[in-house]
Parts: sequence; structure tokens; C-alpha cells
Amino acid sequence: MNIPIHNIYYLLCYAWDKLEEKEIVDVEPLDSTSLADLFAWVLINGTNHLLKRGFDRGYMPHHEWTGRLRGRICFQEAIRTNATRTSRLPCEFDELSYNVLHNQILKATMRRLIRAQDLATESTEGLAQLYRRFSDIEDIELTGRIFGRVQLYRNNQFYDFLLKVCELIHRNLLVSEKSGSSKFMDFVRDKRQMAILFENFVRTFYRVHTDYKVKREDIYWRWIAADQVSAGLLPKMQTDISLTSATRKIIIDCKFTPEATQHHYEAETLRSSHLFQINAYLTNLPAGKLADTCEMMLLYPSMDSPLSHDFMDGLHRIKIRTINLDQDWQGIHQDLLALVA
Repeated sequence: MNIPIHNIYYLLCYAWDKLEEKEIVDVEPLDSTSLADLFAWVLINGTNHLLKRGFDRGYMPHHEWTGRLRGRICFQEAIRTNATRTSRLPCEFDELSYNVLHNQILKATMRRLIRAQDLATESTEGLAQLYRRFSDIEDIELTGRIFGRVQLYRNNQFYDFLLKVCELIHRNLLVSEKSGSSKFMDFVRDKRQMAILFENFVRTFYRVHTDYKVKREDIYWRWIAADQVSAGLLPKMQTDISLTSATRKIIIDCKFTPEATQHHYEAETLRSSHLFQINAYLTNLPAGKLADTCEMMLLYPSMDSPLSHDFMDGLHRIKIRTINLDQDWQGIHQDLLALVA
């Protein structure tokens, strides 16, 4: 599924709920169709934005033998080393420094991305130029866990956007052990990553651009279990997206599959497992004033011909719809709003 990289960027910004940052880092001037170049562009322009504001600093623990007492004296170390023979004492104190973890992650990500094989020369040079601005920042090796250790506050939230980009690069940049070079994996082909991205994008879009109350919703089985062991074996039912207003309720299940239909004995049908899931929601809907008229929708991404089919189950309308991600962003915006109008 070939989604234009500009649209991938918009999907990510919505999924991460970083719409203000989307406006700060404009990708429209980018001509490349490479994902590596897209993220290099975002890092370059995002970091330049940080430079204009000034890199973030934080208080870092520092240990020093000094004749000018600062912070806390390390008495045990002083006694152990017979510090009375010198005019200095070991002290520990916090020092304001640019060498904070989020700056270290930015530097490490740039270092890795510069070696990407499919990176344009312009992107490589832009990253290398910025990398030199991090000369006072410690070199670290990135791990998946390190991103969870970053602590940010309201005044440095733009870092959160760039760190999400860094984490995505870390997950998808494959490094060759022989050459040391790296290649950016096409995460669009990763069904699991794209399924999460597509769902989060649609949920945030409707929360931002409609008046519906938007959330994920637990639906509990109406079956009565014979005992606690049996009850624990029932799978959890949770909607991808539930839209609720005073007069209307819509449950949307997002399915990131290249085809919304399947072939069975040479006949083309809708995917049975997806229909069974929607039917389970309908069967177990909690009682309420909107339960009898609740609408269901299966939403698929589409790159070519649209799919639009409607069914009724009593007063419940079931819709099968697609959204074309290979069009201008304004078209995607209008089509998504039309689905719930």
C-alpha cells in the first residue's frame, strides 16, 4: 500500500496528537518520496526550531574535587582518601547542563540516521551540520527502553514530538553489522504498526474535528459465566472508536488491511471475522437510550476504488466504508467528516 509520505506524516501527527507541531514543521516543500528523507527533514527543521528557542537544559549530578565548597561534601570519600593532606574536598552538586537525556537521544538518532543508505545527500549534509551543534552532548547508544526514561514538562513539550520521531526511527532503522551502514525499514508494510497508527489517527481526527464525545469503550459479555474461572476466559471486547452525542452513537472498527473483501470458492465476500466482531458488539451492547439505534462501521484504508455498503439489523445500521489515503489531505479530511455526517 503506497501512501504518500506527506500523508504518512499527517497520520503520525494526528495519531500522536501533535497537531501544533505539524504546523511548525511543514513537509510540503519536501520533494523526496523516501521515508528516511521525511524523518530527516522533520529532525532537521524541528531541531532548528529548538535552536531558535534554545536547547533545553537541566540540573545534572556532578562530582568534583574542589577547594571551593559546593553542594554536599562526600565525607566518607574524603576520610578514605585522607583528603586533609590537600586543599580540596570531594563535593557533589547539581549543575545546569545541556547534557540532558532528550538532547542525547536527538544526537544519537542523528548519528544513526546519517548512515542510512537511502538518505539523500542534502539530508545527510543537513543532519551532519546539525550534529556538530551537539558537541557538548554525551554520545549514548539508543535502546527501546531509554525513551521511557525521559521526563518533560510543559515548557519543553516540543521535544516530545521530536522524541516520538526518534523512537520511530529507532524501531525501523536496520543496522548492518558488517558495514555499519543502516537501511530504513518501510514500516508502512508492517501491518501491526500501521493498524495502530490508522486507528489512533481516526480516533484523534474525530475528537479534534467533530463535536462527538470520542473514546474507546469496553463492551461486556451478556453471557453469565458458571464460575470465576469461566468468566476469566472470555476475551475482552473494546471498541476502536465510539462516537457519542446527545442523539447518536456510532461505533467504528478500523481495519488496516489492503483488501476489505475475501475470496471464497471464487466468490468475493466481506471478511467474515470482521463481521463477526461487529455482530458481537451489537449483541452485547449495554442498555441505554442510544443502544437501539447505535450505528456500526467497518472502516478500511483504500488506495483505489471506494467501498460503500449498508445493512440493517433491526434499527441498527451497519456500514462498510473505505477512506482513500492516496489523495490530497483536504480530501481525506472532508471524506472522514462525511462518514459521520
